[in-house]
Amino acid sequence: MIESMFLIMPSLSKVDIQFLIMTFLSPASICSLGATSRYWRAMVRDPLLWRYFLLRDMPNWPSIDHVSMPQLELLDTPLIDEDESLDDREEWDFKGTELKVDYMSEYLKGCPSSRQQWLPSRPAYEVVTSFLQSLVPAAEPRYAMFGPGMEQLDVSLVTRLMYAPDVLPVSGTPQRQIHGIGSGISYIFNNQHKFNILTLYSTNKAEREKARVQQQTISNKLFTCEGTDDSGCPIYSPAPQVQPVCQAVDGFIYVANAEPGRGDGKSEAAQIRAMLSSAEVSATRPLLVLSCISREESEQARVTGGNGARCRTPCVDIAKRLGLPQLANPWMVQDTVAESLSGLLDGVSWLLRCSRVKLSGS
Repeated sequence: MIESMFLIMPSLSKVDIQFLIMTFLSPASICSLGATSRYWRAMVRDPLLWRYFLLRDMPNWPSIDHVSMPQLELLDTPLIDEDESLDDREEWDFKGTELKVDYMSEYLKGCPSSRQQWLPSRPAYEVVTSFLQSLVPAAEPRYAMFGPGMEQLDVSLVTRLMYAPDVLPVSGTPQRQIHGIGSGISYIFNNQHKFNILTLYSTNKAEREKARVQQQTISNKLFTCEGTDDSGCPIYSPAPQVQPVCQAVDGFIYVANAEPGRGDGKSEAAQIRAMLSSAEVSATRPLLVLSCISREESEQARVTGGNGARCRTPCVDIAKRLGLPQLANPWMVQDTVAESLSGLLDGVSWLLRCSRVKLSGS
């Protein structure tokens, strides 16, 4: 690669060579380079460079949420006006395109390695309130878990959860019951925080297994179809036995099938909206989406995917497929592997923080 770069250098301008070199640097290194002078500050803010980083790196981001989701429509925005040419600009003058499309800000907002430093610090009164709340015993948070990733994968996420004491120990079944559903299973996060998961399947076990083996879709008995809207999207409402769950839980976990070629975006998005809208104070209920595949990708598959594609749908694409940016609720998409439960704890940590559980170090 480097040899090829030197071979083509004679035909490139100084700016072209600088730009080419920057594509080999990490975004963190480029930000450091921009702090050295006014010239480099303008150069490293080149929107074409950060658009390249977005397109390159977004498919590999392991998580995204309602705060860090990039504005994907910016990727379709022209970098310059129709009556303007890049040749009309000085080598260091990118102010016009910077104001029009700030790909750099979008990248730094969404990239997991830089995301944390951009989060606002909590006001002092919130810190005091959090401390006072920690002195009062709180009820165990409860979450309803549903979605096709629970049923379609070769490895059962729910079964792995039940038998993974090294990841999430099971603490038992609580006494609180929801009529027609049960009480769910309680787990212990970080050896100190209990939370409960109510598992909602679309139908009985025999029908689920038959549909999984034959790669068929089945009628989801958790919802009642009320018809379609003006755009042809289905409209659902939770079944009568599910509505008490929506009222009782503190949030939702949606298990999406992230294996390529799976998922019905319109139906999935409509079912998520139905669950959220049936909850009390619905806009405050967090939604954790576990973007789930059965097994870990091999290193070769991660790099090449055989035909150049990864063996999982990127979490940014999952968020777009499920219509999450249009939700008023806080949400997060977390890459998860059913067999190893990789990524699960990061998602649970976010969910508990949204439920105002005071976690160590947060």
